[in-house]
Amino acid sequence: EVQLVESGGGLVRAGGSLRLSCVVSGITFDNYAMGWFRQAPGKEREKVGCNSISSRSRTTYTDSMKGRVTISSDNAKNTVYLQIDGLGHEDTAVYYCAAAHFIYGCSGPFDYWGQGTQVTVSS
Repeated sequence: EVQLVESGGGLVRAGGSLRLSCVVSGITFDNYAMGWFRQAPGKEREKVGCNSISSRSRTTYTDSMKGRVTISSDNAKNTVYLQIDGLGHEDTAVYYCAAAHFIYGCSGPFDYWGQGTQVTVSS
């Protein structure tokens, strides 16, 4: 059974930082590109960024969040992380991790998804 389990969400003050984790099981971690997405209330889901399988150092981010987010991974732990700095109210959303087979890479499709973790930014 494939599982992607996010954690690390919660309530955080504006201006703060958060690191989300996504533990992957049931697939060969190294064979997948790992993406982070988010969906705010009343809005469509958007991609935050993605770490490509071809090189774990090749990571892309959505323009609106560049400079504030960092995706990293620990292959030994089958875990991918999303660090968000300078949180603002606009970052309030459910954050999801997802896996796309290396054949497709960060363009997707993303075959496997986690259940999401809520991030709420307060004043």
